[in-house]
Amino acid sequence: MENFSEKVEKVRLVVWQHYRKIIDDLGPFLWQRWAGTGFLLFVFMWRVIALQGYYLVTYALGIYLLNQFMLFLSPKIDPEGEESLLPLSNSLDEDFRPFIRALPEKSFWLHATTALLISFFLTFIPLFNIPVFWPILLIYFIALTFATMKNQIAHMIKYKYLPWEYGKKRYVREQEPKLFSD
Repeated sequence: MENFSEKVEKVRLVVWQHYRKIIDDLGPFLWQRWAGTGFLLFVFMWRVIALQGYYLVTYALGIYLLNQFMLFLSPKIDPEGEESLLPLSNSLDEDFRPFIRALPEKSFWLHATTALLISFFLTFIPLFNIPVFWPILLIYFIALTFATMKNQIAHMIKYKYLPWEYGKKRYVREQEPKLFSD
């Protein structure tokens, strides 16, 4: 006879497998996933404004999302420590080295959505409604965002990489020829 902890472990494994399947099935729906996350952000912000509180929770969420966004924009292997790991030009003499993110898009979406859900549920717990002077938090967050983005953009310019696909060549699959004409 199985003991209680083994049964709990089996249930946890089944729940985890179903969770991962749902996340994997959502993978191809890029715009729909981000639209849902945007809606969650709207609902969260609406709740914070309506309650006139939970500014510290909002600030912590903002810092976390900023950190995740910086990881999303950064290369997996930092070129400062390595000798030219990122492609510096489009010449045919160089090997093709694609841009690999430190945090893939799907992971970024999952982390952002999870953080939003946790923050939303924290707004139902009065313990987290700590009174703070929110304009100072807002000014500090804007300054932090500006400084972080300035450093990230300087890094991108220095090592000549773009973390998005603008201007990259796309190959479109041609339609298969018809064997019989109508």
